[in-house]
Amino acid sequence: MAAPPDFLALLAELAARRVEFIVIGGVAAAIQGAPVVTFDLDLVHARTPDNLARLLDAFQALDAFYREQPQKRLRPDLSLLQGPGHHLLLTRHGPLDLLGSVTGGRTYDDLRAHSHEMQIGPGLRVCVLGLAVLIALKEELGREKDRAALPTLRRTLEERERTV
Repeated sequence: MAAPPDFLALLAELAARRVEFIVIGGVAAAIQGAPVVTFDLDLVHARTPDNLARLLDAFQALDAFYREQPQKRLRPDLSLLQGPGHHLLLTRHGPLDLLGSVTGGRTYDDLRAHSHEMQIGPGLRVCVLGLAVLIALKEELGREKDRAALPTLRRTLEERERTV
């Protein structure tokens, strides 16, 4: 049986290499107090040349490869990471969905203003997409699993706003 994902270790590895990214999806919701379960880490990355170089360095340390054909262990490369596509990877710390853009073509630069840095571990701060925008993205996606999560995310947002 495979070890459970260690998203904190995965984020720490990326942060140690100064990779610019925003945590989105279920992990972003959980960091902000939503009682959700997720099986992968979703990130939107900056697609600048310097950041892509740092990202490739991190992927080497993380032993990252595409999980669609695990037996081939295909590795991400610079040309693929420059685009807006999705990269469904497996790392030594668990699954990682790396996104060049999200619904509506929104990129790292578009989402950065709707994100905030949060302390998630000793000496570890990461940029996390705000719950309101995360909810809006899930509404736009409209997938069954996203619709199912919306009541919990909305209630968490209400609770957070009430206590601030």
